[in-house]
Parts: sequence; structure tokens; C-alpha cells
Amino acid sequence: MPHLLDVPGMSRWIQHDGPEPLLTGLVQFLEEDLHRWDSFEKIPRLASHTPFGVIELMPITDGELYSFKYVNGHPMNPARGLQTVTAFGVLADVDNGYPIFFAEMTLLTALRTAAQSALAAREMARAGAQVHALIGAGSQAEFQALAFRAVLGIDQLRVTDVDAAAVEKVRRNLEPLGFSVAQCESVEEAVHGADIITTCTADKARAAVLHRDQVRPGTHINAIGGDCPGKTELDPALLEDARVVVEYEPQTRLEGEIQQLPPEFEVTELWRVITGAAAGRTDDEEITVFDSVGFALADFSALRYAQQATHGTDLLEWIDVIADPDDPKDLFSLITAHHPAG
Repeated sequence: MPHLLDVPGMSRWIQHDGPEPLLTGLVQFLEEDLHRWDSFEKIPRLASHTPFGVIELMPITDGELYSFKYVNGHPMNPARGLQTVTAFGVLADVDNGYPIFFAEMTLLTALRTAAQSALAAREMARAGAQVHALIGAGSQAEFQALAFRAVLGIDQLRVTDVDAAAVEKVRRNLEPLGFSVAQCESVEEAVHGADIITTCTADKARAAVLHRDQVRPGTHINAIGGDCPGKTELDPALLEDARVVVEYEPQTRLEGEIQQLPPEFEVTELWRVITGAAAGRTDDEEITVFDSVGFALADFSALRYAQQATHGTDLLEWIDVIADPDDPKDLFSLITAHHPAG
């Protein structure tokens, strides 16, 4: 039977190991898998769009392990007391096709998104970055802050959101952990003096929450909110003036900030930056953008890390989802074994 890392198990793992050491471990697994990019069979995710949101499947394989994630994005959910995003994922053994590991991936996706953001910023932000602006104070905000501190040492935050209560939530959660949190009333106030800007808003709309004239030279922008067709956060003029790095170009052309630009607009895939095949930044004045929509490789890395890190612990349960009759050709026996005739 495969193992299950459920929500209580995931929460206990994060609490026990600590979010920042765990994020550092995730970065290592992400970097390892990006170095073997060509080993993976890759496709853009499969998405079903409705007026309410999107439901997606994200598959990938390296020929030995196969993974997929089920994930939704429903921006109106918080008004109904529900999460905008929920997810679960599976690792399977390619050799026999059997699933070997199931995991909740609402928390794990937040961790892997933050870890990948920090990994990209390590390569793309100017050396010595000290101030991180968060435009959007939803569920991802604290994870992003923790990852940037774990990887880049940044603990000065400037936070803004249309929901003032969400900004206060970030302050309440992060100040006890040693962050300096400035609660800002506007984007202009939040990005003033920022070395790195993370945009993470949820509306499924063609929006521009950050404009070219608001961004000073040398800034790194971590754009993670735009993740489906018709959903953007950045002014196209800002993209045109920047070096843009993406996860997987065929998917980002459909879903990312660059959906606003012509197909000939040049971008670089993150794996090329991580392996040294391309530069993340060429000088201290350059504006850099990580146009991140979320790609299946990061989920593969996160599932692989979660499986290895929790193996042999009491965080896991068995999940009986594999039909296993004594005779592999007699599946019918499973419905007759406990119901004899007579």
C-alpha cells in the first residue's frame, strides 16, 4: 500500500522541522531536478476553466517516478469561507505503475512556490538585497517571506493589500518570528526602497497592479499571481524593459505575464539560469522578472522531498487504494470473498 501524508501530518512535519530549514531543503531538491531538466517528459498542465475558477492536473515524469498534482484556483472562495487553492499530489513507480506516495499539497504547494521564488531570486536579484515588498497578503505571503529570509537573509518587509485585515494578518504572523513588517496603504508606498517585489494577487482578471514607473532600476520582481489565461499582474511596459525568466516557456506563454506580449518576445527558462547556461542578471541596473505560474517539475521535487523527509516517521499513514487480489487475474474475487453464496 502507498503512504499518505495528510494535512495533520504535513502540519506536524513543518512544525517539527521548522519552515525555514524545510524551505532550504526544498530549494536543494528543486535545484537538483532543474539540473537534470532534459531527463523529464514535460507538458503544460491540463486546465478546465469556468466562470468560478480553474481546476488543473499537472503531470510529469523522469522515467523512474511519475507525479501529478490536482489543484484548483477559485478567487471567490474566501468570501464563502473556503480556500482559494486546494491541492493533493501523487508519486508513482513507473516500473509497475503503482502509486507509492500520496500527499496533501495545499501547504506543500505554498512551500514549493516560495522555495522556487527564493531560488530564482538568489540568481536574479542584486547582491545585498535587504527589503522585500509584498503586493498581496493572502495565503502565500508568509511562506514567501520565510523563503526569502531562509535563502537570501531578508527580514525587512513592506506589505500592501486591498484587504487591510490581510496585511495585519501578515504582521501578526511574522513579527513574532523576527521580521520587520511595514504595513503600507498603497503599492507606491510598499515598493518604495524595495530591492525585491513579490506580486501575488488572486483576481482572475487582466490587471496591472505594478507599473513600469513604480519600479526603480535594479529591482527584481517575483510575479507569482498570474497563473492562467486572462490573469495578469504586471504592466506590459515593465516586462518589455526587463530580463524575464520563466519555468517552462510553452506553459508560461499561455498563462504567465508574457501572455500579454508577442510570441517573439525573448525569455529564458529557469533551468538554464540554475545550470549557468544563461545569466539571471547582467548588471546592477537591470530590472529582472521571474514570471512564475507554477510548473509540474516543482511539484515533482516537492513530493520527492516530502516522501524522503518523512519516510519511517509516524507522520505517514497507509492508504488502501490498490486492488490486490491473491490472483492478479481474479479481480472479481474481491467482491465475493466476504459474501459467500448460500
